[in-house]
Amino acid sequence: MRRLVSDTLIIAERNLIRLPRAPELLIGFTLQPIMFVLLFRYVFGGAIRTPGYSYVDFLLPGIIVQNTAFGGFATALGLNEDVQKGLIDRFRSLPMSRAAVLGGRTLSDVATNSLSLTILLVTGVLIGFTFQTSFPEAAAGVGLLLLFGYAFSWFLAFIGLLVSSPESVNSVGFIAVFPLTFISSAFVPVASMPAGLRDFAEVNPFTIVVDAIRHLWLGAPAHNNVWGAVVWSFVIVAVFAPLAVARYRRAAGR
Repeated sequence: MRRLVSDTLIIAERNLIRLPRAPELLIGFTLQPIMFVLLFRYVFGGAIRTPGYSYVDFLLPGIIVQNTAFGGFATALGLNEDVQKGLIDRFRSLPMSRAAVLGGRTLSDVATNSLSLTILLVTGVLIGFTFQTSFPEAAAGVGLLLLFGYAFSWFLAFIGLLVSSPESVNSVGFIAVFPLTFISSAFVPVASMPAGLRDFAEVNPFTIVVDAIRHLWLGAPAHNNVWGAVVWSFVIVAVFAPLAVARYRRAAGR
């Protein structure tokens, strides 16, 4: 266990020290989240009705949940590149834990998601977002976001190991993630959707996580959303972590 933790931290550090050396990688964690917030706030904000909330208060939890899920693309692309370049075979030849590669990748996403989350919160406050709950509840919302982002990194890690090229990672990943984020309560109230989409949106994990964050940050009705978001996060890890590990072993064995 000590070796697993040590190796995982080393791999996570390896992934993070690349960022200062390749500043263009930071665009996805810094400028892109700001762009999304400003576009939705000022382009769509006047057209979408959100009873009980200003649109910026309604919007920010949804944008942050979406951006947290997208944070796992760094892991998906990185794993795919490692496989294509033969780096996985080098890892196999080293005296290190086999689980550390996936564990380090997904752990580094927690750090980059924390950076994106901080930038989005600062941007949101500057354009009018306000917390309407206590500090412990707001902090719990941040923790829940990082947990969900970590869980979703395992899903995207599986995608990264499943497809054959970095270009395919982007295509397959966006096809899988975009419908989930937009057919949810992230950007519009679920009640405004047609019946079929509304039924899907109500059970969509993105809706449950977004509504949980709105409860913890804005005092919206809780229902079972907070516990539901935690359960969904652990279910995603329980399903896709073994699938990603199995796919990693298969890729490493080729």
